[in-house]
Amino acid sequence: MAAKGSEEKTQFQEMEEETTAGLEREMESDQEEGMGVEDSSEDEDGSSEDEKENEAEIQRLEEQLSINVFDYNCHVDLIKLLRQEGELLRLRRARQKMSELFPLTEEIWLDWLKDEIRMTEGEPNRESVYDLFERAVKDYICPEIWLEYAQYSIGGMGSSGGIDQVRSIFERALTSVGLHMTKGVALWEAYREFENAILATVQPPPGSVPTREQQELLNVQLERIHTLFRRQLAIPLMDMEATYAEYEDWSDRGVSEEVTRQYKKAVQQMEKNRSFEEALLVAETPKLAEYQAYIDFELKEGDPARIQAVFERALAENCLVPDMWAKYTRYLDRQLKIRCMVLSCHERAVRNCPWTMSLWKNYLLALERHGAEHQTVAEVFEKALNAGFIQATDYVDIWQAYLDYLRRRVDFTKESSKELEELRAAFTRALDYMKQDVEERFSESGDPSCTIMQIWARIEALHCRNMQKARELWDTIMTKGNAKYANMWLEYFNLERSYGDVVHCRKALHRAVQCTADYPEHVCEVLLTFERVEGTLEDWDVAVQKTETRLARLQEQRNKAAEKEALLAHQEVGRVEQRKKAKAEKKAHKKAQRAGRAGEKRKATEQEEEEGEDWGEQSEHPVKKHRGEGAPGVSEAEEFMETEAGLPGLTAKKLTAPSGNKKEAREVAEAARRVQNATQEQRDDQTSVFVSNLAFTLEEPETKLRELFQSCGSIQQVRAIYSNKGTFRGYCYVQFEDQASVSLALKLDRQDVEGRPMFVSPCVDKNKNPNFKVFKYSTALEKHKIFVSGLPFGCTKEQLEEVCKEHGTVKDVRLVTNRSGKPKGLAYVEFEDEAQASTAVVKMDGIDFQGHTLTVAISNPPRRNVAEKSDLSKGLGSMMPRQVYGSRGKGRTQLSMLPRALNRQAVPELKVENGTVQNAEAAGESGLETQGKPLSNADFARLLLKK
Repeated sequence: MAAKGSEEKTQFQEMEEETTAGLEREMESDQEEGMGVEDSSEDEDGSSEDEKENEAEIQRLEEQLSINVFDYNCHVDLIKLLRQEGELLRLRRARQKMSELFPLTEEIWLDWLKDEIRMTEGEPNRESVYDLFERAVKDYICPEIWLEYAQYSIGGMGSSGGIDQVRSIFERALTSVGLHMTKGVALWEAYREFENAILATVQPPPGSVPTREQQELLNVQLERIHTLFRRQLAIPLMDMEATYAEYEDWSDRGVSEEVTRQYKKAVQQMEKNRSFEEALLVAETPKLAEYQAYIDFELKEGDPARIQAVFERALAENCLVPDMWAKYTRYLDRQLKIRCMVLSCHERAVRNCPWTMSLWKNYLLALERHGAEHQTVAEVFEKALNAGFIQATDYVDIWQAYLDYLRRRVDFTKESSKELEELRAAFTRALDYMKQDVEERFSESGDPSCTIMQIWARIEALHCRNMQKARELWDTIMTKGNAKYANMWLEYFNLERSYGDVVHCRKALHRAVQCTADYPEHVCEVLLTFERVEGTLEDWDVAVQKTETRLARLQEQRNKAAEKEALLAHQEVGRVEQRKKAKAEKKAHKKAQRAGRAGEKRKATEQEEEEGEDWGEQSEHPVKKHRGEGAPGVSEAEEFMETEAGLPGLTAKKLTAPSGNKKEAREVAEAARRVQNATQEQRDDQTSVFVSNLAFTLEEPETKLRELFQSCGSIQQVRAIYSNKGTFRGYCYVQFEDQASVSLALKLDRQDVEGRPMFVSPCVDKNKNPNFKVFKYSTALEKHKIFVSGLPFGCTKEQLEEVCKEHGTVKDVRLVTNRSGKPKGLAYVEFEDEAQASTAVVKMDGIDFQGHTLTVAISNPPRRNVAEKSDLSKGLGSMMPRQVYGSRGKGRTQLSMLPRALNRQAVPELKVENGTVQNAEAAGESGLETQGKPLSNADFARLLLKK
């Protein structure tokens, strides 16, 4: 027997060495890379200097954590430095502190587990590592951690009960992640390899006849492997065909019809899920939208195990999305209702998103629902108070949830009990907490209507029959600014009506009549109705007198307010009339000036006719000659046509289109202002994002944006901005209910919306934050980007990426569009490094792409100097003579009709001010007289004849 045990132990050791050889090689590789093995080429001084710098940085990080222990990034940096330095004991303490505050990521857990395995290697006690694995698998459901756990357990299967422990771990791993369609296969294969290794130990040597006991062990082990194959083939997993083929080769009795049927059914299910799996493979992290679609699909299918699996996969990559946790916990609460699973999920939810009050509230309800101990519920509530909620109202809600729980524990049939005293103490503490902690932190109570005190008063009145305490509470409520609201007085009246007496009901209504400011008529009516039912004649007279006095005073106040409003309206009408009058006078003045200029023109024309210059038939006005009428009869439209054609001597007149209905425009603008003012009161920039660069033609922008941002969290409102004419202006504001949704919404920046990139930025009031910088594309040299021009307008990002990825790894492709979203034939392509971009420039420049020749260069956009450009144009404009164009610039033919004789530049420039020649010498050479009078058509005619 001893020899047999020794032989069995040797076989286990051989199997252990085979199964753990790969793991040990991986550990050695990690030790060389991750633990900071020193390069032999470094001298001692350099190594010492680096160690001093790292030690100083470690001390700085530890001091920072002593100040703020919730600094997540500081924990990560400290762990990284300690691991690099090989400080394993300090590293263990740092990881332990971080794991107590935060759930650790898969990478941190794997590094920690591998380091602990190295530190405990050779020690007989492996329980500490097992405990660490148990903590790791609770944070997130990760196939890699479970696989590492199973492989580590194989190393200890030589001990008593080791094989059963390994099988137990494998079974738990398959329950947890065995349905993972892409990574679950590795666990199934590892489990089968483990059982095959055990099979090799129980098989008799070749040529020998097995005993009865050996044959029974052999049959049991073969059946285990058969069962594993059957279980795996009944589950939809990737690469199922290879597993089926392997089973056919391994099984000496073939594949049964039942197994084949289950396999085909799993393949059909895999085909249903394939599109979702492929979408996850190509999507970028965090893949929130893809996981949402996958979860909705599985919820419709209704398989609880697969629903859990896809939820866990989604949360592993979106652990900071409260809505995802809320959706998962809601499903577990309402559908599965398994205590350990529900409470574990709630605990993980609040550890990942501690700032979300609703997750803590649901956790408290789940604890009560599953009969948790009172001490556990109280501890969870205390953790919730220290979680750091972002709104004052969150503390009111969490206190209400806890007080509701305490109220349900009380047996009110007893006059006094420990639970009742605890409930009253909790109410007192809640009020103190709201006054001291919440008001100091948020500068507001969060409970202006005193909801907690109202609930306490109702409990005292209904369950405890203690109306004296209820009245004291309501007196406190009214002194906190609630006495002016009718609904508060009516609430108190109804409480007295139900559990009090007539005297206090009447007293409450009398006080309400005197204090109510919002709906006094309603309170007066309630008082009169009450006296009709309960009061005497004397009570009725007193009530009538008080209500009449109150309503008369109220009417007097309203009359004064109406008079004041009418006066303001009258003043506003007077200002409007004054502005209209000033505008009419200004318009009449301009009209008189235009009439004066027209008179000067006619005077010049009459003077020209009296002089009798030798114009012949050409001296007639072109329009006059055509119509046979005098020039003064030329219409403004014809005069404008002549100016556009380039005829001299006429002043261009701007034709204005008749204005629309100004009253309707004002009404539209006023309606827009009312809507804007209504939404302005609800505006909260902390929970909003600014969305711009949308198409002006976008239909129903509010609905469209709700669909785009619904994955980020609950949306409170979408404020699309419209012009006075009712057209969409291309930007809007999206306001969420939770501030945590803003960071998720910002990740949708540059998402394509109907052919245009949507810009998403924080909602910042630039009047209060003038230094806030919005995103702009880089205008500096970017050596890892290329600029492509000459693209066909129908080119897509996928087509261009297909061409570019032949020369390197393409990280991003941006097609340049104009304001309306139409392509310009330009694009920027970002590569992984500069070498790939340079290669792409050399290989792609000048190639033919869809019938177009591409021009490719390194991205170096020209800088725009708007100020310099405006100054230059301003300077040039002041030096160049003003050109007279028609309403569209030049004429329709874009030809100047000015005679060439007047367009010559050989003549020195004449200095003319208001039509008078100032340079006499130049005037003489040009044939112009120097008398100080305006130039007429005859002067220009002499120039033509001279030339």
